[in-house]
Amino acid sequence: MPRPRHDSEILPAKERLENAFWELLSEREYRKITVTDIVRTAGVNRNSFYYHFAGLPELADSAILHAVENTPMPGTPDASFDPDTEWRKHVTALLRDPEQRQRLDRLALLAGPHSSPELVESMREFGRLTLISVLGLDADHLDLKTDLMLDFTVGGMLAVLRRWPKLHEQLPMDAVFNEDLAVLATGLFMSMSKTDMLGYWKRIFSSGFVAGQNAQDEADGEAQRK
Repeated sequence: MPRPRHDSEILPAKERLENAFWELLSEREYRKITVTDIVRTAGVNRNSFYYHFAGLPELADSAILHAVENTPMPGTPDASFDPDTEWRKHVTALLRDPEQRQRLDRLALLAGPHSSPELVESMREFGRLTLISVLGLDADHLDLKTDLMLDFTVGGMLAVLRRWPKLHEQLPMDAVFNEDLAVLATGLFMSMSKTDMLGYWKRIFSSGFVAGQNAQDEADGEAQRK
C-alpha cells in the first residue's frame, strides 16, 4: 500500500484515523465505537486501518500518546527558575493556541463519561512516561518519593481534565495566573526532577519575606502618620 504524500491536501490515513477516534469519542461511549465507525468517519477502507493498527485499542493508544506527547511541558527546571514568568508562559501556550486548546479538549474526553478504564489507564501511563522523559529520570530506578509524586501529578491532571469542559468556559485568566499556583506547580515539577531545590526555595522564601516585610513597613508607617 503506497504511503500518502506529506504535501497532499488530504491528511495521511493514520492521522485521519486518529482524528476519527476523537470525533467519535466526543459523540458516544468508547465501548460503542467500532472499526466500521472509524473507517467510515475517517474516509478510509478497512485495509488501510489494519495496515496501521491491529485493532481499536491500538488506535486509541496511538491517539492518546500523540495528544499527550504534543502537549507543551515546562522546560527542565533549575534553581534560577522564575515560577511566575514560567507559569504564565506555559499556561499562555496551552490556553491561547487553538491547537493546544483542541488537544486539551480531546484529553478531557478521556476523563469524561464516554471514556473507559482502559483509556484512563493509557492516559495515566503515557502521562507518567512523558513526565519521566521531560525530567530526564530513569524509569527503572525511581525512588519512592518521585514515583508517588508522579502518580500524584498525573492524578491531578486527570482531575482537572474531568472538570475541563466547565472550567475552560468560566475560569478567569487572573485565577490561572495566580502566583501561588505558579509556585506550587513549579515546586512540584522541580521536586520530581534532579534539581537541587535548596537554592530555589531560599530565593522564593527570601523574596516572599522581603515583600511581606516591605508591606508591613508601609502599613506601620501609614498607622504612625494617622
